[in-house]
Amino acid sequence: MKKIICCLILAAAGSLVSTASGAQSVPQDDRLYRAFGEKAGLVSLMDDFMTRLLTDPRTGPHFRPANQQHVKDQLVEQFCALGGGPCVYQGADMKTSHAELDINKSDFHALVEVLQFSMDARGIAFGRQNEMLALLAPMHRDIITVHQALKTP
Repeated sequence: MKKIICCLILAAAGSLVSTASGAQSVPQDDRLYRAFGEKAGLVSLMDDFMTRLLTDPRTGPHFRPANQQHVKDQLVEQFCALGGGPCVYQGADMKTSHAELDINKSDFHALVEVLQFSMDARGIAFGRQNEMLALLAPMHRDIITVHQALKTP
């Protein structure tokens, strides 16, 4: 049931229209940032997340060759900014950073599932998880670079 709810939230949020700059709607306060444990909590979350990404057979091949510390640092910065924290995400836009990575919808959904496991392990409330997922979901358009309908057998 939890997975269905999260998928519905992702689908609904993914259908939202982004602003012309591609910026995501950011909370007006820092409640979400605090719910994730502020900076230290986000660092801990991303450490757990990266460990799980590397060991999951669906996501490991995408993350093993990456600069894992850089990815974690960028994710901390991004989650901090999206959650209303004091950070400003200064990394590359999602389209640019994922353009050459051959990520399909299944890969994306596997990553979201692994993120949910990490958030559960860190004791982040389900409602707060959904708030963050809703902020992240519109990025799927720029992260998914391989569309199954275009693949040839």
